Amino acid sequence: MLTQALLWAACGSGFTFLMTALGAATVFLFRRTASAGLHRIMLGFAAGVMIAASMWSLLIPAIEQSQAAGGTGWLPAAGGSVLGIAFLAGMDVLLPHLTPELLDRGSGERGRRNTLLVLAITMHNIPEGMAVGISFALAAQADITLLPASMALALGIGIQNFPEGAAISLPLRQAGMGRARAFLMGAASGIVEPIAALLTVLAAGTVQPLMPWLLSFAAGAMLYVVVEELIPEANLRHDHETHGGTFGVMAGFLIMMILDVALG
Repeated sequence: MLTQALLWAACGSGFTFLMTALGAATVFLFRRTASAGLHRIMLGFAAGVMIAASMWSLLIPAIEQSQAAGGTGWLPAAGGSVLGIAFLAGMDVLLPHLTPELLDRGSGERGRRNTLLVLAITMHNIPEGMAVGISFALAAQADITLLPASMALALGIGIQNFPEGAAISLPLRQAGMGRARAFLMGAASGIVEPIAALLTVLAAGTVQPLMPWLLSFAAGAMLYVVVEELIPEANLRHDHETHGGTFGVMAGFLIMMILDVALG
């Protein structure tokens, strides 16, 4: 049973990783440079995707899982979010000293923002991978009738991962990073999902109670990046008639919301 659970989880989380990589591959469709307006739209789109994902993919499931276990729904949602915010706030302070040239050549501020973006989406992918692992572990070891639901979960997460891969690689490309490296960074953010899925199958009994806190931790981290970095940068403008960043946020939010709700 364990071998079957590991195999199913590897296939399901492998698909979600592939979708992240495909999203990151959109970087090959753009030129090295783009207009400031397109740059703001892309940053806004990434912000919208992350807002919707933090709500529908992370906080709401965290509340529901906590209540289903007989706990207080808001406690892990609020507590985990605070921990995620505190973690990235600390990283925000440390990153300029630890990695001044990690993601950007010649722009420390933009490199710091992109580093936080990669960290936030990568941490968001960890609990998603764990959710896939738990789902397939239950299907293989407890109830085979849960397999279609597990496959649907992997499909939904995979489709959602496509814009998230693009949300990493495109801003990195606009920061001046080469296409291949930007693609690899975007794809690498998704490799944590198969790793988390397989580890979760091996430790399914001990990880499940912590899932609400892990989901909320990722949500807090994502919201921190959105509010602190992405939305302000997307709306930097000298002309008040330019609203590309705002429209990008709305588009990213609506697309991700539709994916989350439609695919469960």
